[in-house]
Amino acid sequence: MLVYSATRAEFTRDVFSNQIEQKILDAFALRLGHRTSKSEIESWKNSMQYMNNALIAGNLPENAGVAIEYQIPLTSKRVDFILSGADEDRRDTAIIVELKQWSKVAETGKDAIVETFVGGAVRQVTHPSYQAWTYAALIRDFNADVQDGNIAIRPCAYLHNCLEPSPVKSSFYNEHMARAPVFLRDDVERLSDFLKKHVKYGDTSRILYKIDHGRLRPSKNLADHLSSLLQGNREFEMIDDQKVVYETAMELAARAKNDGKQVLLVEGGPGTGKSVIAVNLLVDLTKRQFVAHYVSRNAAPRAVYESKLAGTFSRTHITNLFKGSGAYVDTSPNTMDVLIVDEAHRLNEKSGFYQNQGDNQIKEIIRASRLSIFFLDQDQRVTLKDIGDREQVRRWAAEAGAKLTELKLESQFRCNGSDGYLSWVNNTLQIEETANETLAGIDYDFQVYDSPSDLLEKIVELNRENNKARMVAGYCWDWKGKKDPDIKDVAIPEHDFAMRWNLDTDGPLWIVAPESVYEIGCIHTCQGLELDYVGVVIGKDFVIRDGEVVTDANRRSSQDRSIRGFKTLYKKDPEVAHALADPIIKNTYRTLMTRGQKGCYVFCADKETNEHFKKFIDYAAAETRWPSAAEPDPPESE
Repeated sequence: MLVYSATRAEFTRDVFSNQIEQKILDAFALRLGHRTSKSEIESWKNSMQYMNNALIAGNLPENAGVAIEYQIPLTSKRVDFILSGADEDRRDTAIIVELKQWSKVAETGKDAIVETFVGGAVRQVTHPSYQAWTYAALIRDFNADVQDGNIAIRPCAYLHNCLEPSPVKSSFYNEHMARAPVFLRDDVERLSDFLKKHVKYGDTSRILYKIDHGRLRPSKNLADHLSSLLQGNREFEMIDDQKVVYETAMELAARAKNDGKQVLLVEGGPGTGKSVIAVNLLVDLTKRQFVAHYVSRNAAPRAVYESKLAGTFSRTHITNLFKGSGAYVDTSPNTMDVLIVDEAHRLNEKSGFYQNQGDNQIKEIIRASRLSIFFLDQDQRVTLKDIGDREQVRRWAAEAGAKLTELKLESQFRCNGSDGYLSWVNNTLQIEETANETLAGIDYDFQVYDSPSDLLEKIVELNRENNKARMVAGYCWDWKGKKDPDIKDVAIPEHDFAMRWNLDTDGPLWIVAPESVYEIGCIHTCQGLELDYVGVVIGKDFVIRDGEVVTDANRRSSQDRSIRGFKTLYKKDPEVAHALADPIIKNTYRTLMTRGQKGCYVFCADKETNEHFKKFIDYAAAETRWPSAAEPDPPESE
């Protein structure tokens, strides 16, 4: 949706008459239905003066098109400035300009991430070149009129208050600046040359109208690119009941176009291949020109599957296909063809940083798409705010008038394909009673260590094979060293053990970053992902007393958002607070102990608990030991 649009000559008159910010504000309220902040209005007043200077300096054609605050379909993102016309070869062109008020920028060690003062504090944000490029990619990848009309989209960024070039123009960001050049305060002549090169002639083809009203459709280039990434990648091959779910989803996607809204609920435990199906669906639905997104509340699965699909840690345009669960608060009904929700048990009621936006994420996702697919595991809800369960999906599907289809994934591909190990974990953590009371006959490498240092040494050794072994722990230690590698957060002095929580250098890609084996992760950085081997440090929030599990949320770090609100509730009603927190703690360790495909090694900070887990190793050894030749045969029963 375009907020303000005009010719270049009309734009210049609005700037010269000091009316530009008011005209944008009036159009903003009319088109978007609400006002905006004083700071944004001031940014319009400031930035448009600089843009007008660049247009005049470049002698841009008076009948070129100018658009301000274009809201990109499928997102809440807005393009600051678009200039439209034709280049020297008479090809229709739209230049996207990302405008920034920043005066200082700092380099970071993260791909496409810089640091600057914004929103009242110094924060890490995307590099403006990357931001402009991804906005351009969104328009190219999903606007049928842009694709069919062969309209060129040229992105750039303009930091008109910034004088220091070295941080923002660091060679570390060359990949992104090559796609979208960045211009600073002293670069007005270079910016004018860039604009003039791509818009030499005016807009006689109604380019802005085509961008604003273009039909949504994935581009062939995007579909081909995704398909090539998936081909030959054995990590995403589907077998058995995974294929049944996949084919059902593809059938429902086609049916939803003509027969009304559809909801598919797929339940499955750890390692049943939920994410494998989700990624295959994203790729193949896009290939068949369905507008689809992969959705998860947790950033870690989005980042890891995106990087695995692309085969790189660098940010790519397929980032636009991976969304957070709060992205559909304001999305119009049936905007999307398909939303594929992985880890649906982690959905929240409210969205936004302060949990103050929207009504209900399940409701919003169903409303926004013709087909909503929810991959869910009831026993992986690990925070007090997790609302994703089957009854909630059923309720909102019915309220939306959607046809609900339910399927289950039974085949186990994690934990060495051992359903017995998963049942043993459930029984041992006293989540549910199962027949697997011991590890006897279970083909899975489970070990208990007396020292966390020995456990770390083993995990580092196993990781040398293919970078798929990591340490994780319950969130019982404060994360003081988020940005300081010298701070060892997870300290157990009696064992001379100290390890740092994962730094924020790799963000949600911690679990696949090569050097992160020397950092320890938690539930928030590993849920929805898998390793070959996992080393689990069980904190004192989970202990065994006389064979009974005793959980204590008060032993968790105060920084752990998964139990936010617990202490307030505990003061009012300790019994209710404990009843809510108990399954959260048990499910947390269930999730951590099922990340390893080949093995799980455990150390418990509480000695009695560690001894309790060691008994299962002894039981298994005794029950599976064959009698030696020197031992007499057992007597026959009478």
